[in-house]
Amino acid sequence: MSSAEVLVLGEALVDIVETDGDVVEHVGGSPANVAVGVARLGTPVRLATRLGRDARGERVAEHVRSSGAEIVEGSWTTTPTDTARARIRPDGSAEYEFAVAGVVPPAFDTDVALVHTGSIALFLDPGGETCLAALEAARGRAIVTVDPNIRPALVGARETALARFARAAAAADLVKLSDEDAAWLWPHAEPVEVLETVAALGPRAVVITRGGDGAIGRGADGAVVEVPGVAVAVADTIGAGDSFMASLIATLVERGVPEDAPALEHAMAVAARAASITVSRAGANPPTRAELAA
Repeated sequence: MSSAEVLVLGEALVDIVETDGDVVEHVGGSPANVAVGVARLGTPVRLATRLGRDARGERVAEHVRSSGAEIVEGSWTTTPTDTARARIRPDGSAEYEFAVAGVVPPAFDTDVALVHTGSIALFLDPGGETCLAALEAARGRAIVTVDPNIRPALVGARETALARFARAAAAADLVKLSDEDAAWLWPHAEPVEVLETVAALGPRAVVITRGGDGAIGRGADGAVVEVPGVAVAVADTIGAGDSFMASLIATLVERGVPEDAPALEHAMAVAARAASITVSRAGANPPTRAELAA
């Protein structure tokens, strides 16, 4: 067993957030947010990513390390650190514009308890193929989780992205996607239909998050469960899904993949609380274990 129980693969970048004319920079990138969230919940984690040797790259590294997560040394490159410009709408949701060079995760071993990837890193090549190969190598040796976190402007044609997602889901034990992901991948399909479609690809558990309306999931026993959202004053929604995913990962490392409805419902309810804490404050700022317990 590696000293790190969780290995997260994917992008780390800087979110440039515009709100009512103000501009603030936050460390972001879905996989990086997940790694930080997992570490804050007390689970050892490493992040394999791509960072530039620049001020933004150093800031990302400091943020990730301060959470308790490690950065795989081979993640450093000579190209600039990626950015995502987020314009916050009046309802707190975000519209994104990305400046990314693509992610090529470094070589790593799969001797860990759980491997996770998703978002830009999964869909942009050549990094996407690297991530897929990692998931397939880990299948059966570790728990595998996937969050597509679709960025339509970056993933190419829907049919191509759907094929990539299907291959990732086939290697996964648990897939978490948002209702927006589901609507983009399968237009007009109802949530339960999407759960069944994804489950047929191979994962033992599938969860769809629905923002303030909570989440719906399908466990290994085929039962469908729902959990409500947690009512909070929303600062912005950046990182909400990543906090939900990080909480699921921490639960899976501790308890294994949910095999029945009560286990899945518990994991989803805890994750919904984690997401609610994140949306109550600016930027992707996931809770610590103590905050979640409180």
